Amino acid sequence: MLGTAFPAARLLLIEQPGPWGRAGLLDSRFDRAVAHRLIARLDKERVRVITIRRPGRTGANTSRRWAVSDCRPGREQLVWGSFDRDEDLLEINPAAILAADSSRRAGQIDKPVADPPLYAVCAHGSHDACCAIRGRPIAAALGRVRPGQVWECSHVGGDRFAANVLVLPLGLLYGRVVESLAEQLVVTTEGGGVLEQNLRGRVGFPPDVQAAMSMVHREMPGLKVLDVAVTGTSRRSADTTQVRLTAQGEPVEVLVRVEQSSTQWLTCQTEHPSRAKVYQPMSLRRPSIQAG
Repeated sequence: MLGTAFPAARLLLIEQPGPWGRAGLLDSRFDRAVAHRLIARLDKERVRVITIRRPGRTGANTSRRWAVSDCRPGREQLVWGSFDRDEDLLEINPAAILAADSSRRAGQIDKPVADPPLYAVCAHGSHDACCAIRGRPIAAALGRVRPGQVWECSHVGGDRFAANVLVLPLGLLYGRVVESLAEQLVVTTEGGGVLEQNLRGRVGFPPDVQAAMSMVHREMPGLKVLDVAVTGTSRRSADTTQVRLTAQGEPVEVLVRVEQSSTQWLTCQTEHPSRAKVYQPMSLRRPSIQAG
């Protein structure tokens, strides 16, 4: 699963109750023409649109919610708003919304309280049946632990890793989450940590960097998400990258190799088996320790 979080670091979440077709917002009760215009504009701004709804059966609401999330390191934000008409969202400007919220927080005299994390569970069954079959029970389980902080969401990639859970605004994407992990995932997230055994990656980073970050968390237990920072990368060969990071300020180097997986069924709805790229961390080196 390593290195499979999507590349967009900023998101627009749009509440749309009711059924979704394979294309999510475009195949829902949301105005299709408005959705096309909105997605086309935000694609150019590298903002990913994700459709959300509350777990369980939900009816159509007059007023719905939207959220803009920035998952970039040091800029983690989650800003909420509401809308009544689909066309209202054409006025959304994620960059301006995030900048205004940053200015507001910077002007607070007291240290601002961190926003509670949002747990978005892929339950997009019309995109892949596995997501609904495995995702909906996870959304319900997380909802029992943290009511009001959990949403079902449209496709986030990696159907074969269902159930997939996206934690915002940190942008951590988990896979193969089972019901028994719900409370542990919440406790770990609220403590600033990482559930490394289920981590697919952190959105917005290249796949090899995500894999390197995962290895640091696995090999150096107890690190918080914000303890690990990327300082650079260098290509060592056609299939190998050296990723340079810091872990609580200590320099770390991870060698990551990309290879092809064996032929397998990559989604529940695929018509034939195929192969995928696999990002494999090979070694972790601490230059400061070795130099000493």
